[in-house]
Amino acid sequence: MQKGKQTKAAIVDAALGLATQIGLEGLSIGVLAEVMHMSKSGVFAHFGSREELQISVIREYHDRFEQEVFFPALQQPRGLPRVRALFANWMKRTSVEIDSGCIYISGAVEFDDRPGPVRDALANSVKTWLSAMHRALVQAQEVGHLRANADADQMAFEIHGLILALHYEARFMKYPGSIGRATAGFDNILARFGHGLGDMAADMHTQSIPSAKHIRSIKE
Repeated sequence: MQKGKQTKAAIVDAALGLATQIGLEGLSIGVLAEVMHMSKSGVFAHFGSREELQISVIREYHDRFEQEVFFPALQQPRGLPRVRALFANWMKRTSVEIDSGCIYISGAVEFDDRPGPVRDALANSVKTWLSAMHRALVQAQEVGHLRANADADQMAFEIHGLILALHYEARFMKYPGSIGRATAGFDNILARFGHGLGDMAADMHTQSIPSAKHIRSIKE
């Protein structure tokens, strides 16, 4: 059983690498069999269908996203430190995905108008993450780092929009300076909804949001 689990994990890992490049729709039992040097029946035995393979890839992507973005941010105290940590971690992951691709974004394009289990798995993963960001913003209100009348829904929407715009500008349009504009946009959002804590918010900006230079070092 242990060997079977290891084989399945290796297949999912290979499938995830492919999906970031060719999309979830590009995955197939046959393609994975070639990559893994296995028979189609051998790969099929671990998943049962192409759909289950795609869902397994989404779950693996989500698990890795949580490990890199969400859980490390929980080490920061509630309020702006945690909100900033979530965004900083998100930006670090995005800086890598500018080259490799983001399944949340590419998957949305592929399955936005295609009801079914794969779309549900993808949408639920995105909702889980956006809910975590929203919860962190509400907690920042509760500890007084944001105005009591700050609109957490609007803030979460705009922060998510920054990441989407960053992917589009940096990955598709190849515009320089996109990281800086996303970072400035995030600071502007906090300033607009802040509770007279602009200086404190700047002091708490200790999380390392990657610069263009940092991105180059990652790629090298």
